[in-house]
Amino acid sequence: MNRGTIGRRGFLVGAAASLLAAGCGPPDYTPRIRLGSGRSGGFFHEFAGLLAEAATAAKSIHIEPIETAGSQENLELLANGAIDVGLSLADSVATARTGALAIARLYETYIQLAVRADSPIRTLDDLRGQRIDLGTTGSGAAMIAERLLRVAGLDPASDLVTSNQQLSDGIRALRSGQVDAIVWGGGIPTPGVGVPTETRLIDIGDWVRPLQEQYGYDYDRVVIPANAYPGAPEVWTVGVPNLLLTASKLADAAVSAITALLLEQADSLISRQTLGFHFLDRRWLVGTGGVPLHPAAADYYRDNHG
Repeated sequence: MNRGTIGRRGFLVGAAASLLAAGCGPPDYTPRIRLGSGRSGGFFHEFAGLLAEAATAAKSIHIEPIETAGSQENLELLANGAIDVGLSLADSVATARTGALAIARLYETYIQLAVRADSPIRTLDDLRGQRIDLGTTGSGAAMIAERLLRVAGLDPASDLVTSNQQLSDGIRALRSGQVDAIVWGGGIPTPGVGVPTETRLIDIGDWVRPLQEQYGYDYDRVVIPANAYPGAPEVWTVGVPNLLLTASKLADAAVSAITALLLEQADSLISRQTLGFHFLDRRWLVGTGGVPLHPAAADYYRDNHG
């Protein structure tokens, strides 16, 4: 289901969710939670599907993943009540200042810049005058991509030719020579990007501090280990946690049920893009930085896992 399908059906689902938020509904009613995810093929979309499957198996709540552009759109939809829960990069939350509450920190998102394997581009500076796809408009990765260009002294509007495609289209454009570079945010390894046989990652780790200084967010300097993409060398890049968010009006019981899934079904929530690199545990889940935990989530973590 994509955002374009949020019409009369979305209104009716929203009405049901509003009843849930108020604590209404028959005793045997299974709460239906609308979860804003991301584009098909991306980490957010995959994780939302895994969480929905875990909820179905647990028979506690019904999670309906909704395909969106990503972080920034999810924050907008969450603010206006069109979704109940949403995924977002943490820096997008800090920028939006929506008052959203965190249910958990999930995985680290790796911002990755790739060029064709035979490209002469070696650094951000080499992108001047080139064609670069920044990712889907409304995604957190696209926002970070623009920030990267600006701290490198590149104006996306005048120093480059930019486009905004979902990752699968961007990969095809890179391979066919329609663009010279693509940026995306995801886990490692991100499937389908062809590193290192067809494409090559650019090291952008040295730009973490300038990003921090210019935008006031504490981005992580993270390593993509050698052979994370089989045969590829070690590369440093920009990392940012992704968060599972909600609004204060969602019923405590629903928040607790989601939190229980994260803790009790952690092994079934490992995306292909994080396999072997990340694991969900209480200490990681509660580390939401400057975004406060929803009180029901905080209570569940404390009462059930110390």
